[in-house]
Amino acid sequence: MDLSSEDLKYCIFDPTGNITALVETAVDIADQPAAASHIMELEPDVEQVGFISYAEDPVAGGAPVSLRMAGGEFCGNATMCAAALFAIRSGLQGGAVPVKVLGISAPFEVLLERQAALNYSAAVSIPPALDMDELRLADGMLPGSDSLSLPIVRMEGISHVIIEPDSGFFGLKDDPALAETLLRGWCGVLGAECLGMMFLGEGTAIRPMIPLVYVPGADTMFWENSCASGSAAAGMYLAAKAGAPVDVIFDEPAGRMRVESDPATGRTILHGSAILRK
Repeated sequence: MDLSSEDLKYCIFDPTGNITALVETAVDIADQPAAASHIMELEPDVEQVGFISYAEDPVAGGAPVSLRMAGGEFCGNATMCAAALFAIRSGLQGGAVPVKVLGISAPFEVLLERQAALNYSAAVSIPPALDMDELRLADGMLPGSDSLSLPIVRMEGISHVIIEPDSGFFGLKDDPALAETLLRGWCGVLGAECLGMMFLGEGTAIRPMIPLVYVPGADTMFWENSCASGSAAAGMYLAAKAGAPVDVIFDEPAGRMRVESDPATGRTILHGSAILRK
């Protein structure tokens, strides 16, 4: 693929600061990582790139828009942006837009509400986690620690390690180089499509959160301004830990995302936004 001569049609969204480029030009999957790198060189604020296709004649109940991320991972913010882009192209004020994310078994239903011409609030139903387990780490990884483990929430297309203040690893949020090295290594050990570290601060209805996400398929590592799937995973984890429904706001570097999660029903709703920048 000759990117220097390729006319890539793309637009840029701001979903709670997690700047996302969506490409509407057809690009072979094998060429998508290179195309994404090219766009990210041109647009330094972009943290991730997804590729969009539209169904010519979607059957009843089918998804009119499909999304594949450059690294093959699942991204909740990009999913909301894909729904918003379809709404903008179709002249929709809002409503439910199914989005098919390649690699995920069922379409996501994104409920949109138009706030301004190119600005939508969005809520998306997130499937239950595949499982919640512990990432067991080798003895002696931290001085004075005999054994260590971290909660891990495994979802389709992405997994997230949850790190709370009482964890010996919470200080990694202040040591970016070591955090990135460990995340890269853990992702390889787990064989995850994508792995995030969610540093979850103290709080009840509002919890500070700092997300770090590694996508091996696109070879990207970002301290993200917000992470929708990480927010959903943290909400599921808190609900499971409490054994009761939670309604929590995550205060992230560029804004806030809300998650409702009920461990009894497996129902999780993620609330965010999608604003078209260019």
